[in-house]
Amino acid sequence: MDGAIIIGLCLAIAIVLWITAARAIRADNAAERGLEPGDGDHIIDVNYSSGLGGQQSQIRVPRDPQEYAKTFVPQDRQANRKPKEKS
Repeated sequence: MDGAIIIGLCLAIAIVLWITAARAIRADNAAERGLEPGDGDHIIDVNYSSGLGGQQSQIRVPRDPQEYAKTFVPQDRQANRKPKEKS
């Protein structure tokens, strides 16, 4: 009898967790993500603080997807970049 109660409670907890997870996944999919591309930069404030000090700075991220992608190209490749020849 005690084993049936424990199994029933475990099953009830599993069902509640499953329903909660399903709702969270649906709610996350409905939310819009990202920002619209455009001109200029996004400015991100970065604050770090520890017990002995901290740091504050800003990061500028281009809104244009092409400009953002160019930031990942190594420095030596940017200067020697040649357009591909069509064959």
